[in-house]
Amino acid sequence: MRSDAIKKGYQRTPHRSLLRATGLKDGDFDKPFIGVANSHIDIIPGHFFLQEYGRIVKEEIRLAGGIPFEFNTIGVDDGIAMGHDGMLYSLPSREIIADSIETVMNAHKLDALICIPNCDKIVPGMIMGALRVNVPTVFISGGPMKAGHTKDGEPIDLATAFEAVGKKSQGKISDEELLDIECNACPGGGSCSGMFTANSMNTLCEAMGIALPGNGTVLALTPEREEMLRVAARRVVEIALDENYKMKNILNDKAVHNAFVIDMAMGGSTNTVLHMMAIAKEAGVDFDLSKINEIAKNVSHIAKISPALSTIHMEDINRAGGVNAVMKEISRRGGVLKVDALMVTGESLEERIKDATIKDTEVIHTLENPFSEVGGLVILYGNLATEGAVLKSAAIDPKMRKFRGRAVCFDSQDEAIEGIVGGDVKEGDCVVIRYEGPKGGPGMQEMLSPTSLIMGMELGDKVALITDGRFSGATRGACIGHVSPEAAEGGLIGLLKDGDEIVIDVDMKILEANISKDEIEKREAEFKPKVKSIDSSWLKRYRLLVSNAANGAVLKTEL
Repeated sequence: MRSDAIKKGYQRTPHRSLLRATGLKDGDFDKPFIGVANSHIDIIPGHFFLQEYGRIVKEEIRLAGGIPFEFNTIGVDDGIAMGHDGMLYSLPSREIIADSIETVMNAHKLDALICIPNCDKIVPGMIMGALRVNVPTVFISGGPMKAGHTKDGEPIDLATAFEAVGKKSQGKISDEELLDIECNACPGGGSCSGMFTANSMNTLCEAMGIALPGNGTVLALTPEREEMLRVAARRVVEIALDENYKMKNILNDKAVHNAFVIDMAMGGSTNTVLHMMAIAKEAGVDFDLSKINEIAKNVSHIAKISPALSTIHMEDINRAGGVNAVMKEISRRGGVLKVDALMVTGESLEERIKDATIKDTEVIHTLENPFSEVGGLVILYGNLATEGAVLKSAAIDPKMRKFRGRAVCFDSQDEAIEGIVGGDVKEGDCVVIRYEGPKGGPGMQEMLSPTSLIMGMELGDKVALITDGRFSGATRGACIGHVSPEAAEGGLIGLLKDGDEIVIDVDMKILEANISKDEIEKREAEFKPKVKSIDSSWLKRYRLLVSNAANGAVLKTEL
């Protein structure tokens, strides 16, 4: 056992003495030591109940013959951190989470790992850390939240609450209507109920084979979710000493490919691109951003979920057959999914989905009736994004697929919010928010506040937005993020001026500034990127080491 390094031989007498202080007995030293990485934190709706989930998992591990050791990671709630400088810490928290997993598991030589994440950066952070440790690992998320409903019965969620701010600023809803949304959009525990970043990543864990079926769709705080916890805990003990189930043997090139396929089929958050690029690097998988467009050509978009379709939430996907039904339908187009990929549950992907069926074709469409013949994400290229930019095409108004607009430039999200509320943005404009990339932010803020204002002001089919920052999974509209190179590293987005014509063509995958080469060279000669003043020593270190979004916003390990 890997854990023999801390428990076997007379030289390890002091180690065993310390372990006995935690309650271990003679017979426990012959059992596998299982790390239980829990992301319990009281302030996040998807996490405040995970302490109890950790207790259930530990109980089941002991019953199955393992010794559990629970430890915690930090977490940031993107919704609560949104719209102020707290968001600067969200993406960097992914690295702290990955580092904490690596640190605890390797310092104590634990044999296997079970991860209990749920929201935002916590899922990819745990995946990245688990890949570094590379022991048998099972993921079991906390589960999605129920959809909310207004007093009139209309389904709502977090995206509704953010967009309500824009409506209120325009006098389109009353204080009473605003309070109704506030009190009911998030009705209880779980990851926010739409296909936002958390639920996108939790469904991709199914596609990658590192989690049980239902991981992304079975509601939080239900008997079904509790039973999944127990099954996952028993499974991690079963595979604890089996090298076939080391993390990198499950999450390999096939798994990364399958993750992007299902991301396309379900119209996942643009953040999944950022995180999957980072995960691929940790897995040692060579995956170029441009491959996403190749995958998208062969994958139909068959499940549309909030924010793309406000009436459909994760509970509806679960009722309609879950991620397995989506994968089974997509696999009908042969060769799209790598169906021989190994699942942590022991079977191949083909075996996992063989009996899956779509139970409601209004929720999960068939290949004969897709929402789109191509996937729900697209990578755009052009002089504004020579390394790429990301658009959630599943959530864009059809009339915005081709767009020419006048640049209205802001050097921060705060400036953009002030300008949008102040009436600086009008029909036909292209909002440009720069210096919000991984290096420029630093920390790559999400842009849910400005995008929600635009939607709430009913400009979603009249205004585009581009940024070197990123978007919440709750974002919809012609919102293009991850523009790389970013302004802070000299990208053309930093050279734009108000009034420049921006050209977007989703079908041709183009993002261009209609500026002559001579003019660009002139601006480059005069350009000096802005460097934001920050006090945080952590964010200063992050700025020095982080790559741009096209490379997953990962930290350099060598200078």
